[in-house]
Amino acid sequence: MKIEPDRFLRDLHALREFGASGVGKGVIRPAYSDADIAARKWLAGRMEEAGLRVHFDPVGNLFGLADGPSILLGSHSDSQPEGGWLDGALGVIAGLEVARAAQEAGGPSISVVSFQDEEGRFGVTTGSAIWSGQIDLQTADALEDDKGNSFAEARSQMAELAGDFVDPAQFKGYVELHIEQGPALDSSGEQIGVVSDIVGIRDMRITFNGQQNHAGTTPMHLRQDAFQALSAFNAAIADRFANVVTPSTVWTIGHVALHPNASSIVPGRAVFSMQWRDSDPQRLARMEQIIRATAAEIADQMGLSVDFGTLLGLEPEAMDPTLQAALEAGAEAVSPGKWRIMPSGALHDATNVARLMPVAMLFVPSINGISHAFSEDTKEADLVAGLEVLARATAFM
Repeated sequence: MKIEPDRFLRDLHALREFGASGVGKGVIRPAYSDADIAARKWLAGRMEEAGLRVHFDPVGNLFGLADGPSILLGSHSDSQPEGGWLDGALGVIAGLEVARAAQEAGGPSISVVSFQDEEGRFGVTTGSAIWSGQIDLQTADALEDDKGNSFAEARSQMAELAGDFVDPAQFKGYVELHIEQGPALDSSGEQIGVVSDIVGIRDMRITFNGQQNHAGTTPMHLRQDAFQALSAFNAAIADRFANVVTPSTVWTIGHVALHPNASSIVPGRAVFSMQWRDSDPQRLARMEQIIRATAAEIADQMGLSVDFGTLLGLEPEAMDPTLQAALEAGAEAVSPGKWRIMPSGALHDATNVARLMPVAMLFVPSINGISHAFSEDTKEADLVAGLEVLARATAFM
């Protein structure tokens, strides 16, 4: 295979134009948005030009299929509401370039995929979760985004393109090239990360229910302030976790909504998301116990009630040793002494695909460790190095 780095970079920049934010290289291309659908149609055209058979499945996952048993390369092309130009897109365009070079060389057989809604507008890695059987289509159709739009309504926008689900039995394995989305490679000056495992994730919505009341006349000691309960929970949880977590364990409180969210009213309700990640399922379970106990204790102390939503998440997933070894060999050939084996703290479609076939992942640096932001970027030399490692490795898979 003879890859063409300039062609690869041109395609990567061309994809960025779909949903370009106007701020640096930022992208606004959420799943099923006009920009996302237009980008998928453009990708389909590039796949067809590369000699691949284009196929959209019922949820908008886009495949470029090679003949016979093949290695599947790719990632996703949707973005966060305010996202960077490389998150997901890099893996899709790199897969396209390797598949195109393979077609021109007469082999090996390489297929490409761009999964839909990896960024979780409707759930957790929705497109690959449905394809892998993690969630059935009927259940997924009832999912809603934060504006109340259903997954069924969103995917109906691509109904005229949709065919059946692709049979995963035709793929020998799946490899995903991605930006690191963290600071490890950039701060160390290394160029390549070969992923050993993807951490597990848990996500749960928690609601503190207090008493809405007048902010000027309700004495502080009589308030049942839901936001103060959230504040106390946030202050307490790190101490409660101290003897359980490791330096690589992370947790995040986000998506906070207060009701009625007015300056002159004591908040009667606080709803927030609680997410935590670790590579040990038992530690994830222990953290859940601590979260529930801490929230219940604070609610009791402050005279509130607490409700817990459905627990969502995915299990930790180790990479396939054979595929990982091929990436390690490629990394040493392309960037001798400038690569490492490392875990992925971010969730990826590979976690779902691992239910179906062997998987492996490859990282390139994120400048200053920034991702999920308009300022997300990677040096072109590092992008090309990742492409070269991917191409070398797939030749031996």
